Amino acid sequence: MNICVFGASSDIIDEKYINASYELGRAMAKRGIGLVFGGGNCGVMGASARGEFDNGGYILGVAPTFMKIHNLLYDNCTKFKYTETMAQRKTYMEDHSDAFIIAPGGVGTFEEFFEVYALKQLGRHNKAIVIFNVDGYYDKLVDMINHSVEENFVKNDSLELFAVFDEIEPMLDYLEHYEGVDTDMMKTRYAFLQDGEKIE
Repeated sequence: MNICVFGASSDIIDEKYINASYELGRAMAKRGIGLVFGGGNCGVMGASARGEFDNGGYILGVAPTFMKIHNLLYDNCTKFKYTETMAQRKTYMEDHSDAFIIAPGGVGTFEEFFEVYALKQLGRHNKAIVIFNVDGYYDKLVDMINHSVEENFVKNDSLELFAVFDEIEPMLDYLEHYEGVDTDMMKTRYAFLQDGEKIE
């Protein structure tokens, strides 16, 4: 099993996020779970990769060619895939992962979460998505999603498409035993012909 970890590349974040990410990589390696990540050497990305590497795990790094800058990318990946664009990078990571962990991060991580979340809602994949809520980092984001449901911008069923954890072992248990969901939004609401005609 390979799990994609989305997370910060910043090296100025609080040490608690670095430590938690290292422990995540360590725990994944101990279970024989490979890491797919954005290839960064710093922040949450680098910490999770070091945890995986130090414990003998598999690491697939993915980054666009313009990021080939000294000390920016992690050197000890089992395999490294270079892409031409950021969009290709994200697609490659999604395609080569069995599940997704949203670790603490910034705008890029938010965008990655909402993409895999939206794609799951549209029925384009049925892989597990979890938020690793270190020290309540994502509390307000989850509150916003719940608020969107309350205001009828998002269907209540969408809350079944991801789970939130603040501890690593229960989170990995969930991912390893995940069997998918069957909600209304995972069923195709519309079919589209090649000419674009919509069928109700």
